Amino acid sequence: MLGYVVSRLLYALAVVFGVSVAVFFLIRIGGDPSALFLPPEASLEQIAEFRHAMGFDRPVIVQYFEFLARAVHGDFGQSMRYQQPAMQLVLERMPATLQLSGTALALSLVIAVPLAITAATHRGTVVDRAGLVISLIGQSFPTFWLAIMLILIFSEKLHWLPPSGRDGCQTLVMPSIALAAYSTAIITRLLRSSMIEVLQSDYVRTARGKGLADGQIVFKHALRNAAIPTLTVIGLQVGALLGGAVITEEIFAYPGVGRLAIQAIANRDFTVIQAFVLLMAVLIVTINLAVDLCYGLLDPRLRKG
Repeated sequence: MLGYVVSRLLYALAVVFGVSVAVFFLIRIGGDPSALFLPPEASLEQIAEFRHAMGFDRPVIVQYFEFLARAVHGDFGQSMRYQQPAMQLVLERMPATLQLSGTALALSLVIAVPLAITAATHRGTVVDRAGLVISLIGQSFPTFWLAIMLILIFSEKLHWLPPSGRDGCQTLVMPSIALAAYSTAIITRLLRSSMIEVLQSDYVRTARGKGLADGQIVFKHALRNAAIPTLTVIGLQVGALLGGAVITEEIFAYPGVGRLAIQAIANRDFTVIQAFVLLMAVLIVTINLAVDLCYGLLDPRLRKG
């Protein structure tokens, strides 16, 4: 088990390193952002002085290794727009994004897990068909469209919820619903399919033959085995929720790290973009590692392996 954890940690470090290389070079394809931060009447000497101060006049490969050396010590440079440490700006906005993504994930699980179990245990009934329809609708509506419709209905027409900002639980309702819709549909469909397959297995029929109660069979035996592939999807959906928060936060003017990233891209604020992407990469890699370790808790055979 220890060797497996070490190998996964090394793999995670390799992924983060690859992400750092990709984001550093890709955001520099369009050139340096001198024109955005200097007035139009700036002279060539002023432009050259700015590029030298920001390090843009050095070869890109040299710039990367200088960035990497600083990043290892937690220094991701100064934001060119806000004149503050880039990582500090990202970390200040991160709690809002984690709150939104965590609420959306909790909402997805609260809806998807009971719906999938009920649909699987009542296969072919009205409940099962209703679950499939809900899953189809959740996967069909784009997040940005659903977010706009929620604002039009519940803010503009009914005046029930605030359309933007982060001020209390009410401002979390619509962004969480918009963000959770797709994940709810995916988890529902996969868990339903896994439960149906497990409920048809030999050991479940044996358990029924022994006279075990249906609830004990479903929750103690079937759900535990059906949860293994579902856990993988949940881990992937956590990454999707963090990524989807970028668009959702922009639509709802939610002050999270996703909105900060969009503003940094528009301003070509390299240091903030790099800090945002690398922090997201570390979060997603950590979540995937935690999901891998959870497999052993669900299936003892994986612990022995």
